[in-house]
Amino acid sequence: MSRSTLFPGRLGLAESRIPHTDRHGLLWLNKGNLYVEDGTLHFRAAGSNDIAPGNYAIPYQTLSMILMGPGTTVSHDTLRLLARHGTLLAAIGEGGVKFYTAPPMGQGRSDIARAHAQLWANKKKRLDTARRLYAFRFGRVLPHRDITVLRGIEGGRVKELYKITAQRYGIPWKGRRYNRNNPNAADPPNQAINHAATFVEAAADVAVAAVGALPPLGFIHEDSSNAFTLDIADLWRADITLPMAFSVAKRAMNDPEISLEREIRREAATWFRKHKLIPNMIDRIKELLHEHDSGGNS
Repeated sequence: MSRSTLFPGRLGLAESRIPHTDRHGLLWLNKGNLYVEDGTLHFRAAGSNDIAPGNYAIPYQTLSMILMGPGTTVSHDTLRLLARHGTLLAAIGEGGVKFYTAPPMGQGRSDIARAHAQLWANKKKRLDTARRLYAFRFGRVLPHRDITVLRGIEGGRVKELYKITAQRYGIPWKGRRYNRNNPNAADPPNQAINHAATFVEAAADVAVAAVGALPPLGFIHEDSSNAFTLDIADLWRADITLPMAFSVAKRAMNDPEISLEREIRREAATWFRKHKLIPNMIDRIKELLHEHDSGGNS
């Protein structure tokens, strides 16, 4: 049997150097192999900025979700073990800037999904929840009770937000322009917003999956299969998406050698860690859906 380090037992997680957000039960892994030996989950790390080389025993029973970053492989036995114990496993980009796949939630995690469905199915509660989302963003509860009116107010405020943030970073701003059929035709600031929004949405995908909420049931957004994810991502438009986009766009406009998409992806991974974006998203989702931790990790 191979020797594992830093995890002396199932409760050794707090002493480990592997990045872990205890309250939310998220374990971030990259550059290594996740496998099972003698009934124990192991991670053989090749070494990275976050994890020293070595063989780590993983206390999967204490985790809600394992996030596999670039350079990580997983064995079939690992999938079987995690599925049996209801632990999520997701493939992500570095820092959570991409969300590729995750199995369905495991046993005993329906509370948030049921609360979500109940709020969405009741017309009054759905509107009230939409108003709460706007209150999170604008700092106060808007008096209007028509979703169309609320979306119109949002549009005007976001338009002003673009202008103010562009001025702060010294970006020439000609308005939001985006052609889905030809996204590269947009100017650098608009391309930067597109990339940054995509990465923040991926972080929201992780958070929504981690708590077991229902991605299609949005309160502001509709029709999209990840409408609720878009609702959550928009909460960080002012604090993360636009500042990150315009700061990188400014550098790219001064240095044509910079790859805008690659630079924003790297910047996003740094910003997400610095601002604890995904854990904060998880907290906000639970607050929004009136579900809070009761000793569990999900």
